[in-house]
Amino acid sequence: MHILLVNDDGPPSNQSSPYIHSLAVTLQSHGHQVSVVLPNVQRSWIGKAHMVGQNLTPSYFRPGTLLKDDGIESTRPFTDGGEEWILLDGTPASCVGIGLHHLFNNRGPVDLVLSGPNYGRNTTAVFALSSGTLGAAMEGAINGKRSIALSYAFDSREHDLEVIKEASELSTRLVEKFVKEWPDDVHLYSINVPLRKGVTDAKIVYAEMIQNQWVSGSTYDETPEDTRNADPANEEHNIRESEELNRDTPAKTGIRDHVTYKWAPKFVDIRKWVEQCGEGDGWEILQGNVTVTPLRANFWPLPQYKGEIKLDVDSALQVQTDMKAFIPSFSAVVDYPESYVQALLLRALKRLGPGVKIIASSDQLNRADSPFLQFTAYEALNFDHAMNHPSTSLICAYIIRKALIRKHYLSNTVATWLVKHPESSLASHFKPSTHFELDFAEFLEEALVDAWDLNSSLSENQQVVENEQKEWWILKPGMSDGANGLRLFSTFDELQAIFEEWEVDECDANELSGHTQSTMISQLRHFIAQPYITRPLLLSGYGNRKFHIRTYVLATGALKVYVYREMLALFAAKPYTPPGVGANGLDLRAHLTNTCFQDESTKSTSVYRFWALESENQPQGWKENIFSQICTITGEVFEAAAREQMVHFQAIPNAFEIFGVDFLVDGALQVYLLEFNAYPDFKQTGHELQDIVVGGLFDEVVDMAIAPFFGQTKEPHRPSSESRMPLVKDLDLGRH
Repeated sequence: MHILLVNDDGPPSNQSSPYIHSLAVTLQSHGHQVSVVLPNVQRSWIGKAHMVGQNLTPSYFRPGTLLKDDGIESTRPFTDGGEEWILLDGTPASCVGIGLHHLFNNRGPVDLVLSGPNYGRNTTAVFALSSGTLGAAMEGAINGKRSIALSYAFDSREHDLEVIKEASELSTRLVEKFVKEWPDDVHLYSINVPLRKGVTDAKIVYAEMIQNQWVSGSTYDETPEDTRNADPANEEHNIRESEELNRDTPAKTGIRDHVTYKWAPKFVDIRKWVEQCGEGDGWEILQGNVTVTPLRANFWPLPQYKGEIKLDVDSALQVQTDMKAFIPSFSAVVDYPESYVQALLLRALKRLGPGVKIIASSDQLNRADSPFLQFTAYEALNFDHAMNHPSTSLICAYIIRKALIRKHYLSNTVATWLVKHPESSLASHFKPSTHFELDFAEFLEEALVDAWDLNSSLSENQQVVENEQKEWWILKPGMSDGANGLRLFSTFDELQAIFEEWEVDECDANELSGHTQSTMISQLRHFIAQPYITRPLLLSGYGNRKFHIRTYVLATGALKVYVYREMLALFAAKPYTPPGVGANGLDLRAHLTNTCFQDESTKSTSVYRFWALESENQPQGWKENIFSQICTITGEVFEAAAREQMVHFQAIPNAFEIFGVDFLVDGALQVYLLEFNAYPDFKQTGHELQDIVVGGLFDEVVDMAIAPFFGQTKEPHRPSSESRMPLVKDLDLGRH
């Protein structure tokens, strides 16, 4: 195959063009004829430009050693018959045009124009529209040649020859594959290869080009008029490497200064946009994947814009079209704090069609009252915007929900509800708790002075010889997560010992700060003590290990509550033995089922789909029985919080939230509520169940919470027994 090889970085140079020589050598080693014509200097960011009114002059270059700047340049052709590359004082597109029709006619027709490898990625529209690498490939395409733009996305300026050779080998194989299988509707390809060790094993994916924009202001910096022009190679190096290009523009005075302007793009715009997309060429490269983007050599019209354009009497443009004009139904900032979730969330939103416009911030809204979704970390939510625009601004979290997500508040929520509603199902599905505050272990006795039930139990346990006969309690810090601080005890002395163990001086605390289970009383302060369920449901097929059920619950507006059927069973690391019985009776690895408490060796066998659990000893329909109890408990707790804890749970019409709710089942198939978690840790689902559990959840969230708010669709009407997310509570709190 005769390949015309061009680039926009110029001749081989460790500083500005380190990859071209390796690729040429690799192509030649595969038996291809390679004709090389390059700009004589760095010509990045020039697109498909041509030099008007300038006579282009060639010079001649002989490459030296790989990654050694020892090539030889001559103003006249070499006469010894050795390898010769052509350098032109023009643009990359000029190199293609002259290379195709003038320089190498004696070598026969060119089969492929290969532009690159570019020194840096060419993903997203912002890069691609200015890229000399893509411009050269585009020039090849409009000259009727199959063309490929190749770019290497590097992580380091330190050039590793073995990594470069590996990328060259992979690129050559890709080129050969696409030339052999070239479809009729593709004019050119843009290929981006992450320059990483082991890239030959990377996933290769088709990826659409991300449509992005500059959002931080000007892409030029003002410079004093006497500033000398920088060397293009040095400047390109600085542009690609510098993070200082995102500085503020100096304030203007009333008098215009005579200044010059230097190209200084703000790459933070591109990075942030790419990270929020969750798909597309730039996002795939960040994941370490090779991307292939098929393109056509034209500005292809968008299919939704059709019809005749007319001017009315006010000179405003009117579009007469056979289809509805494309107006985004709503704009969305989507920046979930877990990368595990981001792509799934964006995929779910994409199901709503082109009416969803992803933006970087509320500053990009056309108007302040434009329909607007925020799906971000709690701390990043613009609550003021939501409160000021309650009919058009939707947020992914309630502002106040402590009544549910703080253990001591949840305990109080249930207790208060049961005082007024003693017949409530919560009486038999939530273990009554004792809440106390403690700063120092020495004050424990005073902290428990009003804890009558707990004190009585601990005193009785003191008289019991057999540990198995004691009433065991579990200590839970009110505001901790990840199983941090959970402990078992049956006597006052054991509880005292727990707090004394935690009481470390400041020096010791610093030493322990990196340990996930280190706990300081003064940092936790709020605690609850709860009767421990000593006879949990155990399944022999899973090693008789204790497990809890993670359920995802969606609350929308003020107030509907849904329970997602796809639940997880999370198992402890070790087989269960009752506390205090046998050698492992107080081994927390047998009692704590939170995967955060486990190491990597046990996590792979600790997470299962609830509906896939198997047991020969349980009655028919046992899982449906458990799910029915979970639905009842969940609905009741939300009503308790909404009606009796209005200070600590405030449901508003323009908010929704996903909670991770944990339940435990005892040996009699009685379900108990354990805790609520805001912004649950979806990663514990693992990759095998990622799509079916978490992906399906976000599909339901879009259908139940997001689409109805923006009037895109009516809420799907599905019988509760058939729905993946049945409605378990529908309250009218009078907030509209």
